[in-house]
Amino acid sequence: MRGATHATWVAGAAAVALAATACGGGSDSGGSSGDSGAVFSSSWGDPQNPLEPSNTNEVQGGKVLDMIFRGLKRYNPKTGAAENMLAEKIDTTDSTNFTVTVKSGWKFSNGEPVTAKSFVDAWNYGASLKNNQKNAYFFGYIEGYDKVHPDSGTQTADTLSGLKVTGDRTFTIKLTQKFSTFPDTLGYVAFAPLPQAFFTDHAAWIKKPVGNGPYEIQSYTKGSKMSLRKWDAYPGSDKAQNGGVDLKVYTDNNTAYTDLMAGNLDLVDDVPAAQLKNVKSDLGGRYLNTPAGIIQTLAFPFYDKNWDTSGALKVRKGLSMAINRKQITDTIFQKTRTPATDWTSPVLGEKGGFQDGLCGGSCDYNPSEAKKLVQEGGGLPGGQVKISYNADTGSHKEWVDAVCNSINNALGNDKACVGNPVGTFADFRNQITQKKMTGPFRAGWQMDYPLIQNFLQPLYYTNASSNDGHWSDKDFDQLVNQANSETDTAKAISLFQSAEKVVRDNMAAIPLWYQNGSAGWSDRLSNVALNPFSVPVYNEIKVG
Repeated sequence: MRGATHATWVAGAAAVALAATACGGGSDSGGSSGDSGAVFSSSWGDPQNPLEPSNTNEVQGGKVLDMIFRGLKRYNPKTGAAENMLAEKIDTTDSTNFTVTVKSGWKFSNGEPVTAKSFVDAWNYGASLKNNQKNAYFFGYIEGYDKVHPDSGTQTADTLSGLKVTGDRTFTIKLTQKFSTFPDTLGYVAFAPLPQAFFTDHAAWIKKPVGNGPYEIQSYTKGSKMSLRKWDAYPGSDKAQNGGVDLKVYTDNNTAYTDLMAGNLDLVDDVPAAQLKNVKSDLGGRYLNTPAGIIQTLAFPFYDKNWDTSGALKVRKGLSMAINRKQITDTIFQKTRTPATDWTSPVLGEKGGFQDGLCGGSCDYNPSEAKKLVQEGGGLPGGQVKISYNADTGSHKEWVDAVCNSINNALGNDKACVGNPVGTFADFRNQITQKKMTGPFRAGWQMDYPLIQNFLQPLYYTNASSNDGHWSDKDFDQLVNQANSETDTAKAISLFQSAEKVVRDNMAAIPLWYQNGSAGWSDRLSNVALNPFSVPVYNEIKVG
């Protein structure tokens, strides 16, 4: 998901995620093998905001929304491919104008039909500046966005001129530029439809959200638990194979793991680092560790002239070569991370644009070459590198210290690199957005949708929404524009890969490692799998 400004930063992050499952107790729990009425429990955290699709860009809220909503597209839980869900078809002849036909027979769980208007009203609400939705930028490609959500001043329109309802089940979309893979972005939850009840009694809807997915929200007590139950009348093919999920709130995933081991919890979808050495012996075959659409990087403040020179380019490449990625991922992360060799993710696959080894020697651990490049580049700006990170969530201190130790060893200077902890994620983000970084800083990206475009354009395009380092390159921008305009998918991906080579040649950010998703579960559960967004495929989990 959006990393930077939009909090998809993997640590305290946002995502396009699915749902975490939950264990029960009482009459809802238990059952025979594959009991479709049995409820299970999972670790969870309170969402940051009310569960509006266009205002949720963090993992915990995203889990719930992907349980209670279905959009025009859905990402295949195995391959990540964008497949039609509520879309009967999405037609275009020019990659700028699209005609959407919504399938018939779909309803919200309150009985309202899902129509073209359900989508158009929801998108207009999400884009509107007055509604202050965190995911508003997702509608930025649609014509009229500059009027409903101007960069400054007040909005001069309430609806997007590029959206038109043309029938009960049809509507048209007009973009401001060619974007051949735009339909594939429509599986993201910001594009979910909304019932009229959302608009007629917003307060009631916020208290108990109503969607059109395989689960309904039964109850929610902040700080304790959210109970979701199977919606029996759900018309989709991906019906829940269980009776529901109780999402139990934890502020420490170590406590969740302890509860799993004690039989008080059925599923932990983020095994804590402290338990990684024990998890296989603890759980045996009830543990998953698989690649996810997440990459961790070090970004640079290109607004600081010391980091934006020809010499600094050599320094950035030298620092990359001074990092022993394999040793860090093996020891600190117990192989739940994989050394990065490009700026995307292996979950894209070769056909989707992932290029193993694209980074080349610049991502290989080479202490002697690292030291040489840093010296040739004029040395470290200010004589020392301080890697900034938020100290309140995740195990960032451990890996930052390990990265600095690796750099110090390579450069033969035990003071060359130090960690620079910032108290909270909010403080960290504020310093970044206020351009206060003076050296490299922790950056991460969890994909919004499985397209190579999503790993490149939001992060490296000039003035893009999550381009926190404010790197800019005309060749990169031009290649991205050409890729978006290309109607042949293979050619578009090839152009994006060319753009990624510009990122490589300039070391616009140092790729560190790809993050894996992990999960551990009780012997009550079976058929547990993780999707490409690193979360369990909850509707397919069986209990008993």
